[in-house]
Amino acid sequence: MASVTQRIAAVKQPHGGYLSPKEMTKIQLENIAELAERENVHASLVGLAVDYLTRFMLNGNANEAFMISILGAEKIGQELKCRGLLKSIKGLDDESIATAVKVVGYDVCFRASTLGYVPIETINADKATTNNIRIMVERSLAFFKKYGPITHDGFTFEGGYTRIVDTGDGDFLTKDTLWDFKVSVSDPTNKHTLQLIMYYLMGRHSIHPYFKDIKNIGIFNPRLNRVYLYDMSKMPEDVLEEIEITIIGY
Repeated sequence: MASVTQRIAAVKQPHGGYLSPKEMTKIQLENIAELAERENVHASLVGLAVDYLTRFMLNGNANEAFMISILGAEKIGQELKCRGLLKSIKGLDDESIATAVKVVGYDVCFRASTLGYVPIETINADKATTNNIRIMVERSLAFFKKYGPITHDGFTFEGGYTRIVDTGDGDFLTKDTLWDFKVSVSDPTNKHTLQLIMYYLMGRHSIHPYFKDIKNIGIFNPRLNRVYLYDMSKMPEDVLEEIEITIIGY
């Protein structure tokens, strides 16, 4: 049994990948504010904070937006502490952002192992880091104004999991596109495109009817403020079938 990302790490793709990122349409959005070069918090925590704060700004519910963090905190007996911290997240002020960066420190306990947990008291985002996160969340909100609205977020694939891939959750769905957030300094890789294809196929096999409307897969990178889109009707059926059978296990 493996998660989607664990399965991708274990498979060898054809040369260039099942879907080369170069085949995606790349769209550069306008930068109104520039990011500072250095941050004092690990990039994975910055990415989670941007993702969850974006969800919070869109739905106003911190418990929903940071649910994975709550589940992680529960595993080490700190659920009440986590929920208490979430009450101080009000928006995109410095305190809210700094608190969000601490709270996402619990995620590793749920996504990987409690052995990877670092006491959240030691996670203290500096001014440059909090400002970068604010800018990236604002870019994300602008992105959804253009490409949204969101129809589902934090979606899962009940009915679409297999004996090989038994966990995995996606970021956002809009009317006809499955989106993944990547807060990275680089363009996507073929591991990222395979992840999206797997989500697309698992959605089609799931019990959720809304996946039937999904026609495109896309990546939004708020660090680069860049959109990557691909029309799944262009993907050869034999390639999709190979991924379904040999990688996911249908």
